[in-house]
Amino acid sequence: MSGKLAKAKGFKKSRPGTYLSIGTTLFGAVSIVKQAKKAKTEQDTLQMIDAVVSAAAIVTGVALLVRELRRLNDDDVLAG
Repeated sequence: MSGKLAKAKGFKKSRPGTYLSIGTTLFGAVSIVKQAKKAKTEQDTLQMIDAVVSAAAIVTGVALLVRELRRLNDDDVLAG
């Protein structure tokens, strides 16, 4: 069991794992857009603030993942 768990943790730090993380993070943006549209039509300021903060969290998360992807690419260049 621990071998499978170690393999899963290794996948998270791999290039395909990072791409998958970016995709799932961006998929969350769909619900944020829906929430923002609903808040705008209902003129609900609190919901709009929540959507903006959530969007900022998604942008930050993607930026961190892109940075990790670049580090993986840099490691590959140094190893080769």
